[in-house]
Amino acid sequence: MHLLLFDIDGTLVNADRAGRIALTRALATEFGVEDPEIVVGFAGRTDRAIASEALRTHGIEVDEARFTRFLEAYLTHLPGTLREREGHVLPGATSLLETLAARDDVTLALLTGNFERAARIKLAHFGLDHFFIAAGGFGDHHHDRNDVAHAAERAVREVAGEHTTTWVIGDTPGDVRCARAIGARAVAVSCGFATRAELEASEPDHLLDDLGDTTRFVALLER
Repeated sequence: MHLLLFDIDGTLVNADRAGRIALTRALATEFGVEDPEIVVGFAGRTDRAIASEALRTHGIEVDEARFTRFLEAYLTHLPGTLREREGHVLPGATSLLETLAARDDVTLALLTGNFERAARIKLAHFGLDHFFIAAGGFGDHHHDRNDVAHAAERAVREVAGEHTTTWVIGDTPGDVRCARAIGARAVAVSCGFATRAELEASEPDHLLDDLGDTTRFVALLER
């Protein structure tokens, strides 16, 4: 059995900055920040880390109550910003997921820096939510993506049992590093946030332009 842990942004979809815009609106509507600007890095990070840094850089003390307010405001704005922006599913993602979901030797789950509810909102917007089991790894509680990877493995194991091979599919060196942290095979795609050179330097097991070649991807599983 193969466990395939997929990243979302830059791997499956390009949300055209919808998440970043929703965060700025949350700062404005919930905390009254005038002309907020999210200048923190997003690539390979968790939403917990991004949101905490965004609050601090705007002079807002981070505690659990303020963080929860910020999260709820962000989730309120996200569906609207997704509709406003010109996001799209990345090449081959839908076809590959359809093929993998039809196999009885594959479990599809998420390993993403997104808050869990944000991940579900994004995937539903792009029509990809039904491919993945509920268990997975999300950015609600951890700042380090490696911790998210460990949480994903534990969560999936509880509902789907042990897997002979685990794969992490993502678009940043952070995805490759968290694959190594759990002893998984890393498939990197260069259609997202990182350059091909950056991904090559991280030494994934396989480096693809995108998920467009379903036959090639399936062949990797069957080797």
